[in-house]
Amino acid sequence: MDSEAKALFTPIDINGRTAKNRLAVAPMTRITATQDGRATETMTRYYERFARGGFGTIITEGIYTDQAFSQGAVAIAQMMHAGAISQGNRFRDSTVGPSAIQPKGEQMTFYHGKDRYVLPAAITEEQIADAIAGFAGSAARAIQVAGFDAIEIHGANGYLLDQFLTDYANSRTDRWGGATENRVRLIVETFKAVRAKVGSAVPVGVRISQGKVNDYHHKWAGAERDAEIIFGSLGDAGADFVHVTEFEAWKPAFAEDGPSLMRLAKRYAPKATIFANGSLHNIEQAVAALDDGADVVTIGRGALANPDLPKRLLDRSSLDEFDPAILGPIADIKDTELMM
Repeated sequence: MDSEAKALFTPIDINGRTAKNRLAVAPMTRITATQDGRATETMTRYYERFARGGFGTIITEGIYTDQAFSQGAVAIAQMMHAGAISQGNRFRDSTVGPSAIQPKGEQMTFYHGKDRYVLPAAITEEQIADAIAGFAGSAARAIQVAGFDAIEIHGANGYLLDQFLTDYANSRTDRWGGATENRVRLIVETFKAVRAKVGSAVPVGVRISQGKVNDYHHKWAGAERDAEIIFGSLGDAGADFVHVTEFEAWKPAFAEDGPSLMRLAKRYAPKATIFANGSLHNIEQAVAALDDGADVVTIGRGALANPDLPKRLLDRSSLDEFDPAILGPIADIKDTELMM
């Protein structure tokens, strides 16, 4: 392996937790929990194979906040609240969002969804407080009971925290709406609540995106100025890591020939470890990402196709192509994925 590629296999410290390399498994929802939301042996084996395959960090699929899988890798629990794009909620049929605005697009069929998203009710101050408390309480249980190493707050991809950040989904006129500084407030307040609950010794980070599961091509209206406000706010709050995701992470975030989102995250949150996600399973693209602001590369589709991807990169072995059938017709974990 050439000297540049070796950079992917150097350790990195994230607030006292050492990952053995810069390759991480991105969070991917696989809807394999029991009906009452409990982890299964299948999920244990699913995550374990990534650790055995050489990944230095593993981020779980989103863990809902309303009501330790492997050794050898840093295990990060991702906390999420779907908000207005919730689907298949066994507790209620209604949803809430920042405003009573119907989400774009249709529910995701591979998560058992169908038809348009329902019109959400505008979330109340009391419900906002409950949501923040839900994130914090769930994070504490993930650390203290389940034994996770770190927490990722899901502020991306069109879910509740990102809905507040999104201009067309948030028409509020209170402290949670309007200017970007107000719309990012729920993410920041959620981070602060989680930090207070788990303590300063636990790494806590936030996932951020422009695109969404129901609006792939969305861009922040304020372009780089919004990036400065969003990433700067997370940096000022003390985020240990910021996880940015784009479809192709190396492409300009805004203007042609401009910086990528991972570069902007590093620029405006310089003390945070930057996780970058987006078609980076190719070794040349992964190495290039480390030169473009990323500290850790997170891999989704490439990891599903190659759970031993780090070992293959070390050996310069060929990589298998991702087969979308893995996620169809439903995105649950298939028996064939557990074979190594």
